[in-house]
Parts: sequence; C-alpha cells; structure tokens
Amino acid sequence: MVNSYTPIRFTILVSFSLAAAASSFKLSASHSPPPSRPRATADDLLAVLGQPSAAACTVTPTVSRELRSRLRFLVPFQPRKPKPDSGRCPGKINTVEDENSLVWWPPEAVLELARLAVDSGGDPGSIHRALDPAIIPVPRTNECHLTRTPYGRHFIAQEVNLYFEFLFRLIESRGPSVGLNVSLSRYDLFHGHLFLAPDSGRLGILFHAKEYPAYDESVFPYNMGYCQRGSDVKYGDSINLRNILWLAPLPSKSGPGWLAPGVLVVLDAHPDGIIYRDLIPSYVKFVRTIYEDDLGTSAVDVNYLNVGGAEEPDYQLFIC
Repeated sequence: MVNSYTPIRFTILVSFSLAAAASSFKLSASHSPPPSRPRATADDLLAVLGQPSAAACTVTPTVSRELRSRLRFLVPFQPRKPKPDSGRCPGKINTVEDENSLVWWPPEAVLELARLAVDSGGDPGSIHRALDPAIIPVPRTNECHLTRTPYGRHFIAQEVNLYFEFLFRLIESRGPSVGLNVSLSRYDLFHGHLFLAPDSGRLGILFHAKEYPAYDESVFPYNMGYCQRGSDVKYGDSINLRNILWLAPLPSKSGPGWLAPGVLVVLDAHPDGIIYRDLIPSYVKFVRTIYEDDLGTSAVDVNYLNVGGAEEPDYQLFIC
C-alpha cells in the first residue's frame, strides 16, 4: 500500500521508535540482561508448519514448542484424508470437510502455481508470468489508495482467482472460532501479501486484518490519513490475531509428490508469547505487525475489495 495514505507500518514508526529507545535506556540502567534463550525466526515458523521431520532437525525443541502454542488453526493442521485424485472447485463446497480439504489440497491450478514457485527456486517472476496482462482499474474512495498500484490484474487460471477469494471468505467465517472477529472491509481484512519462502520456495500469503483501527484518543491516538476516516474497527484484544498465514502444499523437489499439505492459521501475537517477542519488530509491537518480507520474497499483493455499497456489496479481486 503506497501513494497518498500512510499504512499502519509507517504511521507509528517514529512514535514507537522513540518510545522504544526511551524504554530501552531505562531498562538498561536498572536491570541486568536476561539469560540468553533461543530466539524464534520466520524460518522456524515456516519449518514448524512444514514437513515434520525437517522441522525436528532445524528448530530447537523449546522454540518449536513455544511456536506451536501460539498457532490458532482455522483448518486442522493435519488432513484426515489423503490428497484427492483431482482438486476440488471452490464454487462447489457443501460441507465443513469440503472447506478443510480445499485448504489441505487446493484445486489443480493452485497446486501448479505452488510447484512453479518451488521449481523456480523461489523466483517471484514465476508468479508474475501466471498473471493475465489485462489491466483492471481499482476504484478509489476519495483520496484513499488501498492498493500498491491504481490498477490490478487477475491470474490467467480462473481457479486461482476463485481460490484466493475463497480464502478471504473462509478467514471471515472461521475467525471467530479462534477469537478473531473480522470483517471483509477496507478498514479490516481486505488484503494479503503473496510471498515465496526462502530455501524451499513454498508459496504463501500473509493476510493482515485490522488494517485501519479507528482513531481513539484513549486507546489508539494515531492519525493514519484518508484511509482511516470512517473506520469502525476498534483497537482491542483482536489486534493480537491480525496476522493470518496461508501456505500452499509443499511439493517435493525430487519427484511429483507432496511433502506437506496446505495450512491456514492465525498467528497469536499476545505479548506473553514468542511470536510477539521474536517475530514482531519493536517499532510495530503496538499493532502486532509481521512483515511478509521476513517470511520470504514478496511477489504481489492480493486485494479483495467491495466495489459496491453496504446494501449491495460487490467484492472483486485485484492482484497488484
């Protein structure tokens, strides 16, 4: 998100940097350094959500245990059924198990995209080449620019577009089950950042909810510009759950098989946990932001915007 508005990561950067520096000075003057402990990294998080045998070799048991305690799965982590012979279509969902299966084993077009990402060695160009060159203008709201560019595109394979729309709706519907009350709105959940993980090349999307909390002198005294105006998103406990991670199934590099199924999980960043401590930069701890650049190479943003009205919503996908 760029242009005339200031996104959540930069709005409070200066304020929190100064506050953090002052706090750091006070703490260093009155307390000796705490004992060293293993620190979690984004690579550790991806490993824990990947192939179990690989995670056991690369992540220390303490870090693995603490990370797992902070994962709020929207779909059970391990599938109860093997990979189906053919992918299901997001438009033909009848049961909760169908939804789960679509996360574990997406449609073939999504699996092909996941394999392209790995086979390319994590090259974002493999994603760019899968996009339709046709340009789709992004509607503007006053001076608010919600997307990286004023236009978007779609993937050539319509199955991929439908699948990403499905993920947004699934997060909205299942979020309350883990304490995340979220809405598909331009103030709350409307975008995710598609990335390719280092080393493995695994395809993922880091969704950010609670993007524009309403200004409140008591609990959120930060002016975020045009895009914040009119927000009904209250800053509260749910800010701890604003980072939602989807990972595509992980293909094998040595054959046609798959090493791990797909994942959809909310990352719990409550201040007493390891995600808050180790994965969130100090200057954005107040808004609990994890950055996609820490998880891998950013390729595109996936935006799902209501271009209609409140009475007649019309959600459309924009890949920017």
